[in-house]
Amino acid sequence: MVGLKQCMFAVGIGALATGQVLAREVVAFQDNLSPGTVVVRTAERRLYLVNGDGTAIRYPVAVGKPGKQWTGTREIDGKYVHPAWSPPREVKRDNPRLPDVIAGGSPHNPMGSAALTLSGGEYAIHGTNRPNSIGSYASYGCIRMYNQDVVDLYSRVSVGTPVYVVR
Repeated sequence: MVGLKQCMFAVGIGALATGQVLAREVVAFQDNLSPGTVVVRTAERRLYLVNGDGTAIRYPVAVGKPGKQWTGTREIDGKYVHPAWSPPREVKRDNPRLPDVIAGGSPHNPMGSAALTLSGGEYAIHGTNRPNSIGSYASYGCIRMYNQDVVDLYSRVSVGTPVYVVR
């Protein structure tokens, strides 16, 4: 039987081999939140999935650029594998040569392997085609994850999962 620590070690070795920051890990987490709750701490550039036993799975993420960050409570309202992407108006204004739609699975699609859309219609937690951006302030407000991490999170959460975005 392969334990969680061995899995995390394997993920870490794979990340080191590709030059990425160590991906997900289990850490102590005491915030009295229900198991399954997602917490994004933008100042840390980390996302936590609460386990409910005093621990959480911590994932490195990219968050909004200065002036594009937000805080608040949302919930996951959709789950998509290899979603197509249409640039929001602000992104299209800043990058007018972007196509109106980038097909899911395209290496040019910034949504990566999966997306978890958030209530309110503006933002998502999603993979990326720019893994070097993880750990930085890089987006227009979305939460970017390594593709292997967003696939892992996707498998652990459901539509309706609460998401808290805090500084």
